[in-house]
Amino acid sequence: MSQDRTTLDALARMSQGRGLSRRGFLRGASLSALALSSGPLLAACGTEGAQQTTESCVSEDLSATEKRLHWSNWPLYIDQAKVKQNGEKVTVYPSLQQFQEESGIEVEYVTDVNDNAEFFGIVRNQLADCQSTGRDIFVLTDYMAARMVNLGWIQKLDRANLPNVEANLVENLRSPGWDKNRDYSVPWQSGLTGIAYNSKLTGEVRSFEELLTRSDLKGKVSLLSEMQDTMIFMLLLEGANPEDFTDDEFSAACERLQKAVDSGQIRAFTGNEYAQDLVKGNVVACEAWSGDVIQLQFDNPDIKFVAPEEGLSLWSDNMIVPNKATHKTNAEMLMNYYYQPEVAAQVAAWVNYICPVAGAQEAMTKIDPSLAENQLIFPGADLLANTYDFMSLDQKTEQKYQQQFAAVIGA
Repeated sequence: MSQDRTTLDALARMSQGRGLSRRGFLRGASLSALALSSGPLLAACGTEGAQQTTESCVSEDLSATEKRLHWSNWPLYIDQAKVKQNGEKVTVYPSLQQFQEESGIEVEYVTDVNDNAEFFGIVRNQLADCQSTGRDIFVLTDYMAARMVNLGWIQKLDRANLPNVEANLVENLRSPGWDKNRDYSVPWQSGLTGIAYNSKLTGEVRSFEELLTRSDLKGKVSLLSEMQDTMIFMLLLEGANPEDFTDDEFSAACERLQKAVDSGQIRAFTGNEYAQDLVKGNVVACEAWSGDVIQLQFDNPDIKFVAPEEGLSLWSDNMIVPNKATHKTNAEMLMNYYYQPEVAAQVAAWVNYICPVAGAQEAMTKIDPSLAENQLIFPGADLLANTYDFMSLDQKTEQKYQQQFAAVIGA
C-alpha cells in the first residue's frame, strides 16, 4: 500500500469523529434503499443444495504467494470516512486500510450482502458444484451461516492463525448451537432484536403481546420480514422455547401472528425501512434491531428501545470462508486483526452494534465514553441473561417453516 502510517492514523481518527459517523451516512440515504423485498428470500429457501464434504470438495490455499483476498459484507457495516482524492470525495475504510498496510494483503471489499437468502441464491450454484464464488470471506447471519456449514460449503478455520479470536471472543458467543467450537465461523458484529417505539406518539410499549393486541397501536405496528426474527417472539408468546420447539408449536405461533394480521393490528412486515417509518410516524412501535435504534436516537431522542418482557433475540453476523476460496490464511489474518480490542472499538464506534471482542469496551472509552456505557453495544450479563437464538433447522424443515410464515405475511 502506498499510504504511510501517518495518513492511516489520521483516517482512523476521522472515522471516529461524530461528523463522519455511520449516522452521517444514513442521513443522506434512506435505510429503505438497503432493504430488499422478501421475494428472493422465498425463492432461495425453496432451492435444494448439494451436500459437500472435505473429501468431495478440496480447496487450495494460495495465501503464501498471493497477498490478496475478496471480502463480501453488508452495506454500512465497517468504519468509514470521506476523503478527497483528485478533487472528489470518496469513501475509505480506515481500519481496513490499516490492515492492508500492516499485513501487505490487498483486500477487495465489496458490500454485496443485502439479504441472507438473496446472497444464498447468488452463490448456491457454485458452492453446490464445488466451484469458486470468487470470494474469500463473506458475512452471514447465524441461521444462514449454519445452513451453509451443514451443507459442507464452508472451510474449517485454523485456530493457530486466530490467537486474538481465541483470547478475546466474548463468552456468550463462543458456542452457538450450529458451530459449538467456532470451527467454521468468527462473529463480525452481533445485535439484539427487540421493540422500538416513538415516545412522542405513543406510551411505553413493553412486550410483543402489547404490539399484537393494544388497541391504540392498531395499524401502527410493523414486524420484521425475515422468518427467524419475528417467529422467535411468536414462539415465546406461545410458551415455546425458540431454541427447541416442535412443528405444532411453530404452527400455533403462526396462527397467533395470523390473528394479528387479520385484525389489522400489523401495518407491514419490513426490512430496514421500519426505521424511517418510525421516525416519520407511519408506525409508532415496531420490532427493531438495536444498532439501528442507536443511530436513530442521535437525531431523535424520542425513539426508545425496549427489552420486551418475553425476552430478546441475540444474533450474530459471522465471517466464514467458503469452499474453493484460495486465500484462507489471508482471511484468517484479517479475522485475527479485527479481534484486537482497539480495532474492534474503532469499528463499533461507527456501526453501533454489539461488539463481540472482549476488551473493546475499555478501548472505546478513548474514542467515545458515552458509547462505552451503551448497553446496546456492550450489554451486561443481566441483559444477556434473557436472550434467545433460533433453533438450527435442516433444509426441508426451514423450507416448510418459510412457506408457513410467507402465507401469513402475504409474501
